[in-house]
Order: sequence, then C-alpha cells, then structure tokens
Amino acid sequence: MIQTIIVVTYAVKVLDITLVGSFWNVVIINLTLALVALSLGILLSSFANSEFQMMQFIPIAIIPQVFFAGIFPFESMAGWMQILAKCMPMYYGGNALVEVMYKGSGLSEITNELLALLGYALVFIVLNVVALKKYRKI
Repeated sequence: MIQTIIVVTYAVKVLDITLVGSFWNVVIINLTLALVALSLGILLSSFANSEFQMMQFIPIAIIPQVFFAGIFPFESMAGWMQILAKCMPMYYGGNALVEVMYKGSGLSEITNELLALLGYALVFIVLNVVALKKYRKI
C-alpha cells in the first residue's frame, strides 16, 4: 500500500501526469490491480518448478495484457481482439484509470471496473488454493 501511494504521488507530483479525479480513487484502483497481479503471479508460480520456468510465463500471461491496458485505442482493434481485451484484467484497470485521471469520474462511475478486477482476484485466489493443494505439498 505504501509503495502504491509513493508511485501515484511521484507520477502526479513529479512527472506531472494529469489527474482530474481523486488521488485516492487512483490509489484504490492501483491497489486492486496489485491484488490481481499478486494473485495471478502466485497462481503462475505454483505451476513453475524453477525461477527460469516462471520467467517463461511472462510472455504468455503478462505481456499481452500490456497491449490491452489502453496503449492502443480499443475502438481501432479488430473485433476478435476487442473480445480478447475484455478477458484481460488490465483492460478494466486501464479503463478505470482513464475514467478517474482524465475524466474526473468518481467511484460510482468505475464500480463495474472495480468489481471486474475484484472478480479476477477472487478467481485467481480460488485457483491458487486448488493449484497449491494439487501441485505442492502444504
């Protein structure tokens, strides 16, 4: 949580990134994204036998999400890519950040995005429990 506050403060105050909405809403979005990323990372690591194997998951699971986080305009993507984008957690995180940072939206306007992110986190956590019971001795 402290790291998130530091990063958001640095981005807004030092890098002068536009922030129309609430600073604390940005922090909430980033903390939710961190929960999703952490639970996904733990899930992937439960299938890896070594650090090298874990590194091989990055191009499969992490890099595609970067492209659907708002770097490329969603409307210009092919139809099948728009469907794929909506299956990625970063799509919802990127939309929520755009709504708060550039449009000044409040929590009520980004509730669907936050619920989607919390849903991903819940699914990843449940899969973690199943995977750890099956693949690791606890």
